[in-house]
Amino acid sequence: MDASRIRNFCIIAHIDHGKSTLADRLLEITGTVSAREMTDQFMDQMDLERERGITIKGKAVRMAYTASDGEYQLNLIDTPGHVDFSYEVSRALAACEGALLIVDASQGIQAQTLANVYLAMEHDLTIIPVVNKIDLPVAQPQRVSQELQQAFGFKEDEILFVSAKDGRGVPDLIEAIIQRVPPPEGASEPLRALVFDSAYDPYKGVVAYVRLFSGSVEKGADVLMMSAGSRCEVLEVGVFRPRLTEVERLHAGEVGYIATGLKTVRECRVGDTITLSDRPATEPMPGYRPLKPMVFAGLYPAEGENYGDLRSAMEKLQLSDAALSYELETSAALGFGFRCGFLGLLHMEIVQERLEREYGLNLLFTAPSVAYQVALVKGTEVVVDSPAKLPPVQDIAEMREPWLSLSIVMPARYIGTAMELVTERRGEFKRMEYLQGTGASDEDNSVSSEARVLMECQAPLSEVLVDFYDQLKSRTQGYASMDYSLSHYRAAPLVKLELMVNNQVVDALSLITHRDRAYQLGKSLVGKLKTLIPRQLFEIPIQAAAGNRIIARETIRALRKNVIAKCYGGDITRKRKLLEKQAEGKKRMKRVGNVEIPQEAFLALLKLDR
Repeated sequence: MDASRIRNFCIIAHIDHGKSTLADRLLEITGTVSAREMTDQFMDQMDLERERGITIKGKAVRMAYTASDGEYQLNLIDTPGHVDFSYEVSRALAACEGALLIVDASQGIQAQTLANVYLAMEHDLTIIPVVNKIDLPVAQPQRVSQELQQAFGFKEDEILFVSAKDGRGVPDLIEAIIQRVPPPEGASEPLRALVFDSAYDPYKGVVAYVRLFSGSVEKGADVLMMSAGSRCEVLEVGVFRPRLTEVERLHAGEVGYIATGLKTVRECRVGDTITLSDRPATEPMPGYRPLKPMVFAGLYPAEGENYGDLRSAMEKLQLSDAALSYELETSAALGFGFRCGFLGLLHMEIVQERLEREYGLNLLFTAPSVAYQVALVKGTEVVVDSPAKLPPVQDIAEMREPWLSLSIVMPARYIGTAMELVTERRGEFKRMEYLQGTGASDEDNSVSSEARVLMECQAPLSEVLVDFYDQLKSRTQGYASMDYSLSHYRAAPLVKLELMVNNQVVDALSLITHRDRAYQLGKSLVGKLKTLIPRQLFEIPIQAAAGNRIIARETIRALRKNVIAKCYGGDITRKRKLLEKQAEGKKRMKRVGNVEIPQEAFLALLKLDR
């Protein structure tokens, strides 16, 4: 098809504003999916996505649409809305010329709406503003339209009103995509295809999802990955309709897939440029800015002999989740495992569930931590993402922790509550901006509109990490939304808090914390462990140490249980049976020295009350 008849666009929005539902209507109206096959959230094929009602991975699909002046090819990339998956959004934006900005008519602009629009503007995309869910009884489309005009400078006649649920306004939206989104520009030579996603197939190897910016590619061509340097013969090329459908050739401007036959992720990375081996391009495509992991946690198999299975599962999962990074780690308590980097706590939770469901693994995660910059006395600097890697206290000149820039959108009546929460977490207020007034423009609407504000502040990542978002939601009755980005590193009086069980340090329970919080945290943690560790046949001291000083202690009283007390006589085999049964129960526990620690203890840090 002629490139002037192609439109490449993506859908960006805050979580739960109707992206996947709108994608369903587009598939239905263009006839891409038959009525018999159609299901809700059709693009979200993963069980986790359907259960949670969120999009985790971006999806691509090609639709054919016949307009008044002929047939057009529409390539849609659906993107996640949660801040943890902004990496997926950045990849989708790099492969498109246009973006549909979806805003819920009942909720208005939210934190991720702002973040995604600025990301689209950086990529110089044509943005089509869409007010969705106008069918809801509490919808306020005119108020939301004014918010869009005020926040981003859209004109009133640019904004479209649709209901993705009942299809109202969607045909006009398709016409607007054809009219407003520019067609792709592509030269005939040389081949340059940007890899924006990938998947693993046991027969086809790594399947690269690509957007062709110039040239063309067909089955049997010898291609080169420009950054990785690996070469391969193309096994198959095709498009998404929405399932993988083989075609003869992909041309400049099109979105499709290339089956490479490669077996490892290192040979075909997301963000790489594919070109022909015999006629290579001189310059690779400028990909997108890869995001650095913000949260780190140790990942171990519950049974040590499953380490090999975990390693192969991690390699395959990284193919479909390029934001996941990991390296080998060993622990005295837990054996061999991996130190993994995640974009956030939701990302960590999703990875854990995918590994357990898709690969049948029984896993143990240690408490999450962040990466600290440590300046040493001798003048060098190291990055520490695990308490076990922290140098001795006498070698440290200064420690710096990462700080976040937070954007919180909420009704004005919750300003005091949100500020109080930020201050509790050592945060700093920066500025505040009203998104719209108190409802003068909504005279004809029965639901009065309250002023909503955008509050910008900064806070340490370690304080925001575990339950900041939950607290924000509960204190604002669910109305607040939050977006964050890494701002800078700042020096702080940090100490390593070590947990000792029976006078032995348990490295998997250590953490780095602020000196002012060390006592409170240590006391809470030893109290929690006292309830989680079962009593043994001897007394067990549990101690928390900050630096070289014990700051909290609890003692588990000895349990004197004699399982063969009831055997007053008879055959020796009766006693042996009881002793063997007791031994089996002990095997199920994680052993640290001669103390048995249950797996729940390693997650105790996540559930500590502040």
